[in-house]
Amino acid sequence: MQVSVYNNAGKEIDKIELDEFVFGIEPNESVVHQALLRQRANARQGTADTKTRREVSGSSRKLYKQKHTGMARSGTRRSPLRKGGGVVFGPHPRSYRQAMPKKMRRLALRSIISAKLADGELKVIDSFGLEQPSTSQMEQVLKALEVGTPALLVTAGVDMNVVKSARNIESVKILPADMLNVVDLLSHTMLIITVDGVRRAEELWGKKQAVAEAEPS
Repeated sequence: MQVSVYNNAGKEIDKIELDEFVFGIEPNESVVHQALLRQRANARQGTADTKTRREVSGSSRKLYKQKHTGMARSGTRRSPLRKGGGVVFGPHPRSYRQAMPKKMRRLALRSIISAKLADGELKVIDSFGLEQPSTSQMEQVLKALEVGTPALLVTAGVDMNVVKSARNIESVKILPADMLNVVDLLSHTMLIITVDGVRRAEELWGKKQAVAEAEPS
């Protein structure tokens, strides 16, 4: 599978071969959905807490006698029916973490990347060519590539010139290939990845890596 490579002026300068195991699979929507739910659940702190009637302050004695008062029967001041009383079925600290096999997590990433390539939402650039941080130059690069927002820019490693140039552009996020994740891929329409980023992604999730891990040690 070949795709065009563009320079930072938006001109096609080359073509590269992509690993179809990463960029050309049939997307598995159910695995992508499960991976999305897992990542969002694992981001929850789970610290919400409410007090039950056992924990709120106030006397536990009966407020007044049961009969002959002309008022509704009443228990303690801690009753959930009263202001300042306990909360019924309220949240308490808990863990929302979900586990997911490594193969499924990688399949979800490969599914999204393949779908973006098939839908024309992935472009490969040779490099951003920024010798120093410049937001205006980054905006020119995105305009030349005809990339709207939201957009995800992916490099092989952390490139501070790219990070500082794009961090002030609304709806644009920068990530190294190692930190690609389901939420960011689905939250950004366009995926712009450098050639080195492509090769790093193939190292992480490509056919050779899968075969190497499957072989008995």
